[in-house]
Amino acid sequence: MVTTLAIDCGGGGIKASVLDEAGTMRARPLRVPTPYPLPPALFVRTLLDLGGRLPAADRLTVGVPGMIRHGVVVSTPHYVTRNGPRSRVDPDLLAEWSGWDARGALADAFGVPALVLNDAEVHGAGVVAGTGCELVLTLGTGLGSALFDGGVLAPHLELSHAPVRWGTTYDTYVGEPERRRLGDAFWSRRIRQVVDGLRPVFRWDRLYLGGGNSRLIRPEQLARMGDDVVVVPNTAGIVGGVRAWELSAGRRDART
Repeated sequence: MVTTLAIDCGGGGIKASVLDEAGTMRARPLRVPTPYPLPPALFVRTLLDLGGRLPAADRLTVGVPGMIRHGVVVSTPHYVTRNGPRSRVDPDLLAEWSGWDARGALADAFGVPALVLNDAEVHGAGVVAGTGCELVLTLGTGLGSALFDGGVLAPHLELSHAPVRWGTTYDTYVGEPERRRLGDAFWSRRIRQVVDGLRPVFRWDRLYLGGGNSRLIRPEQLARMGDDVVVVPNTAGIVGGVRAWELSAGRRDART
């Protein structure tokens, strides 16, 4: 049996568990606060310490916020800041993270094959049906996104950085600070407006709303979004660690 250490890295916390081939957790998930400032070397040590408290695994899946291409960090919004999300960007951290080969570094550190994707992509791997056009939006510190077509993972786009109104990005417009400022009722209405605005852009067959804040969407607003919109549990960010290997292989096959 091939086991997978799945680590879901967020702006506020890092969660991990070990999964069997069916995606069933073989250990109770663990969580630690995301430390700041967070250079790549500390990131690796934090994940090693967390993984060391769990059973040994044959491979590693890590979901990281930001733009990840072929396991290399193009950009990450939180880990380049001095004190965490919404704080000032540290130029030295920005330089360290930009172009960092996360997959190579983590594979060397753990001594097992590693897969590093955007965190919303791993989340999506745990919930998509594998048929039609499926969009995943994760609601947490900011907004994460992943797009699947017939179960094949599409190249990642940083939708969170696109302006939604008045020069405000989606990340800021629906992120955790705005939820706290608005309250769940007004924030839920804003989520519905975002869904309505994105519908003609993606024409999805199914939209999945995940992440830690998805459970806070008010039922009346969710009902108005339509039957093709589904709220999924936040544990998908870990459970998707197994299926992400299959979907990533499908993306490689689609290119050949």
